[in-house]
Amino acid sequence: MAVRAPSTAGRGRRLTTVLVGVLAAAHALAMPTVTAAQQPVGSCAWQFRSDATVLDIAFPDAAATYWVLPYALTPGDSIELHGTYPAARYFSLNTYGTNFDTVDTLRDAQIAPDPGSGNPFADAAAEALPPSARRWSATVVTGPADHARNEIAALPAGSPTAPVGFLIIRVYVPDDPASASGGVPLPDVTLHQGGRAVPVPTCTAEFDPADYGSGPVERAAEAAVDRIVESAASGAFPGDVPETTFVSPATTSGLFPNGDNKYIGTVLTYQPGRIAVVRGKAPTFPDTRAGEPITTPGRQVRYWSMCQNDQVTPYPVVACAADFETAVDAEGWFTYVVAAPEDVPARATADPTVTVLPWGSTEVPKKTLLYRNMLPSDEFLPQSVQSAQGGDPAATMGPYYPRGAYCETSTFEAGGVAACLPGQ
Repeated sequence: MAVRAPSTAGRGRRLTTVLVGVLAAAHALAMPTVTAAQQPVGSCAWQFRSDATVLDIAFPDAAATYWVLPYALTPGDSIELHGTYPAARYFSLNTYGTNFDTVDTLRDAQIAPDPGSGNPFADAAAEALPPSARRWSATVVTGPADHARNEIAALPAGSPTAPVGFLIIRVYVPDDPASASGGVPLPDVTLHQGGRAVPVPTCTAEFDPADYGSGPVERAAEAAVDRIVESAASGAFPGDVPETTFVSPATTSGLFPNGDNKYIGTVLTYQPGRIAVVRGKAPTFPDTRAGEPITTPGRQVRYWSMCQNDQVTPYPVVACAADFETAVDAEGWFTYVVAAPEDVPARATADPTVTVLPWGSTEVPKKTLLYRNMLPSDEFLPQSVQSAQGGDPAATMGPYYPRGAYCETSTFEAGGVAACLPGQ
């Protein structure tokens, strides 16, 4: 099985421009003549969409789509959301500060439904309900957040500054691949500010980076984002760890991490005629694309994936193989071959238990191969990526640890996986 790399069209439309919007919103707050409706958060909601082809930055997962709402709030302000649970594997609300680290996460199963509605992420019976009976509401607050009240914090508790940051909606693996939002509209947004409720219409057109110009403030904002993301991405994995060896990142702060995901990864470098081979046992998951309910019992994780990424700004994803896209053998083991087109072994493409991930540009000197686990079950937690954070994942994950090695294309052609990873 070969995984196709996403198109590179639109990668120049950088997420750096989002920070410019936040700075503009913060500036507007200091100007009493500017109304809430004139601020970026109060003019057009969900203007920024990020995926593997647009605003591709900071190692996104190709099976997910992200919608971004920048905000600049004063104490006592809030953002009210009203939406419909999507038909998808997962969705969540996440808030981030201007350091691009997670402030708070409110995931699908935690969001209590509106009266008369059901939550399909918590109740399998609700999956059959029409969208009108799958409604939810949530609030972004500037003070302490109570998840039991569907609240999510705009900034960490005790922060001395006014909340300036980002609200991101994530949707993973929509049931209908043609509908990134899971077959439902994006949530309605109302800004509560200064005792007034200001409805915010959903954007009808894509964001154009030219809207914020290219003056000194915009250039400074872009440079600031570049520094944050570059520092986070380049420092995520220690340089003294052998390549093809998966380790826990030193930090994911600055990379818009999902609070429900944890990661291990390894650095790869290209040599002609050489491939990377990775093998491990695949966790079980609810295959929603095949019609399984999200709440299917006995599944080890909600979602997992393996992603190949460029380790150069803006740190885009090359390609991912999500759990349902990854081939496994009869015992449930996956094998990945990461290779440039001219180096892919014919034996790998002919083997139905091997998944080929594209190398991407061979002019990029280093790559980062990331393995994600999302929401492990209590039973699987000890062998999950989550339990490996800060330690030796090879020691805790057992057979679920992805073991990798470089291998010549000719060696794989002659002996397959066993020749490249003896004993695996």
